[in-house]
Amino acid sequence: MPRVDLQEIIEAHDQPFVVIDEQYRIVAANRRYCESYGVSLEAILNRRCHEISHHSPRPCHENGEQCPHQALFSNGQSSVVLHTHYHADNEPERTRIRGHAIRDLDGRLHLGEILYPLEASSELDCKDMRMVGHSPAFLACVDNLARVAESEASVLLFGESGVGKELAARFVHDRSRRSSGPFIAINCAAVPENMFESELFGHERGAFTGSTGQKKGLYELADGGTLFLDEISEIPLALQAKLLRVLETGEFRRVGGTKTLKADVRLVSATNRNLLDWVDQKLFRLDLYYRLAGIDVALPPLRERREDIGALAEALLMRLSGGTRMRCRLDKEALNALRHYNFPGNVRELRNLLQRAMVRCHDGVIRAEDLSLEISPDLPAVAGEEPLSGRTGGSLSDLEKDYIRDLLDKHGGHRRTVADLLGVTERTLYRKLRQHGLR
Repeated sequence: MPRVDLQEIIEAHDQPFVVIDEQYRIVAANRRYCESYGVSLEAILNRRCHEISHHSPRPCHENGEQCPHQALFSNGQSSVVLHTHYHADNEPERTRIRGHAIRDLDGRLHLGEILYPLEASSELDCKDMRMVGHSPAFLACVDNLARVAESEASVLLFGESGVGKELAARFVHDRSRRSSGPFIAINCAAVPENMFESELFGHERGAFTGSTGQKKGLYELADGGTLFLDEISEIPLALQAKLLRVLETGEFRRVGGTKTLKADVRLVSATNRNLLDWVDQKLFRLDLYYRLAGIDVALPPLRERREDIGALAEALLMRLSGGTRMRCRLDKEALNALRHYNFPGNVRELRNLLQRAMVRCHDGVIRAEDLSLEISPDLPAVAGEEPLSGRTGGSLSDLEKDYIRDLLDKHGGHRRTVADLLGVTERTLYRKLRQHGLR
């Protein structure tokens, strides 16, 4: 059998490829791998893999991660894992790693790793828009989004308020073949019902009072790119049939127009509600739901990725400082308090807490008392609400009734806002209102 140069074989791979021996030492790496970590092949050879990719003196399994090296040399298994790797400039990059067995001509076992970066390069260059995290739940979500981006199907993002659904939508756009096209976002809840059709599909001059000129709609402006419809449940029922037809044919007319227009648009939509509940209430069309949910992706709440809170807080403090003032930092007790808080408002609530804390702190150090995270002993904390105090005695039902009534009073009877704060659907809130005799 002729001898084969291992280096020539791995250079044929388009993705970063590295070969590692039983002692974690790198014995071969292709050019793409060296470029990814900003070092030469000579500087990599005989270095331990975790020193290069994790900037850590310890193997990744000792830091609580799934390790392809351990899976192969301890259990004889190939594996696919998700890790956060670090470039030479210490910038993180989420990566899918496929590890498998390689034997040399003398029969010695080695680990071959192929690396698939999950971020598009354009997103890595945009620090203000980067999604931050390294927890298993977050990495699994990013991996799912990266796979979804390769498709042309419509995407429906599920997640609680404040989890970062627009960031996820931008991630899908930046990873797709449409990345050079426009990314157009619209918050459906922010558009008045009588203006929705005009905003989405545009209008011709004279279509209605005050329309003094032609206007292209957001769907038309997204031609060749991605249209992101946030809070999709708020689309007026009368317009849902028109949107369904546009999604099926790609054809539309501006308000007041007779000419049929076409646009090539990929739709990504998002909601923090169970749309099937809205279908049951006759508030959302079932056929539109199935058209929107070609692929659905659930985004994890912050309480399921507590390991990311430190990195998220650091990134948010950097953005909030805007580079114009001394950047604040969290002390150990403040960070510990954040990690033990449930964050019903998720990343948006974390940002608001840090913004207020930056104003309260005086020496650039945010302490636990600056965060004001007191939680009522009687009832769970709700984002943005002061804890209820001074209430003793009474049944749990009475406490719940008083709590909901206080929220309704504070928010002018706006049931949707109260439902969001309670973390329930409006349907559940309606049931509670009837149960407690509240209006």
